[in-house]
Amino acid sequence: VQLQASGGGLVQAGGSLRLSCAASGSFSSINAMGWFRQAPGKEREFVAAISTSMHTYYADSVKGRFTISRDNAKSTVILQMNGLKPEDTAVYYCGAGRPILSEIRSPSAYAYWGQGTLVTVSS
Repeated sequence: VQLQASGGGLVQAGGSLRLSCAASGSFSSINAMGWFRQAPGKEREFVAAISTSMHTYYADSVKGRFTISRDNAKSTVILQMNGLKPEDTAVYYCGAGRPILSEIRSPSAYAYWGQGTLVTVSS
């Protein structure tokens, strides 16, 4: 599975950005795709995930502001980010894998990763 992320950029606090992750290859080895982020000096952290059955999961810090969705026809997962805050600044990565439910927020449960895309939110 190959993942290509896009859509990062610079935005003022309160603004919006839309990240896309296009997947290609064999999907038999995955049952979920997710977005994670990593700020300088910090560990990679969970942002949101969506399963093949369209169940969605969010970190508490983004719930109500971010929305994850998927376009199966285009094999693309979208992260719509509204109400951005300076603390959302990070490199965002999309991942794909077969996590069990209890591991869906764990980066180690995702076998495939796209390149990161930088999101910078100015105050």
